Amino acid sequence: MTETKDLLFEVDHAVGIITLNREEKRNAINGEIIELFNKYLDEIENNPAIRVVLITGAGDKVFCSGADLGGAIGGGTPVDSAMHYAKLLQRMTNFSKPMVAKLNGHCLAGGMGLMLACDIVYAKENIKIGTPEVKVGLFPMMIGALIFKNANRKKALEMIYTADLLPPEKAEQMGLITRVYQADELDQAVDSCLAKICRNAPLAIQLGRQAFAEVEDMPFEKALERLCHKLGEVIQTEDAMEGLAAFMQKRKPEWQGK
Repeated sequence: MTETKDLLFEVDHAVGIITLNREEKRNAINGEIIELFNKYLDEIENNPAIRVVLITGAGDKVFCSGADLGGAIGGGTPVDSAMHYAKLLQRMTNFSKPMVAKLNGHCLAGGMGLMLACDIVYAKENIKIGTPEVKVGLFPMMIGALIFKNANRKKALEMIYTADLLPPEKAEQMGLITRVYQADELDQAVDSCLAKICRNAPLAIQLGRQAFAEVEDMPFEKALERLCHKLGEVIQTEDAMEGLAAFMQKRKPEWQGK
């Protein structure tokens, strides 16, 4: 395990686990965390043995409360600080490997950005999710770009303008999270999801995730054309040939990530 005061990183079999570790600060984000987050993403990207990323928070009360209002997110002007965080969200959204978030506690403000940049979000019951920024004279600017990719616009604006904190069941209905579990079921559900991902073709998932990110804002016809070309890339991989051979031979495939 690579360990610092504010962020933890470990590799468990094929899973790279990043844990926000500022429980006494409600796992708030600061400049050091963002810098380390990028460092650990570099390690994950360069390690072919890691097939999926899990992001969670220390303790059982708060996943992430957003920016540390008592400290800067990054150096320079407020815009520089905001860009520091925005670039992390951009990198996560376009990352080469799938990402899963485990909400073991409340997810607020900038914490929602980390959550929404992930592909799959499993949440514990009885937590709160929302954007309380307007209560302190701020506004969830960068997070909005991800909120509107996931949730109904009018429902999202109601949440943002009123600063209401939502139960996870309502957040699931809006499309902000994937599923809600009882507290004693969350870890098992996350572990099961990660295991299933790791059993499947790693390169196909990576190429597919990147392809979906590329075409998200394209017109329908161009998106289809681009995805056809990306399918051609997938079909030519050694893993695709292995997967088809294993299917015909009724055996488990042996993925090489090639």
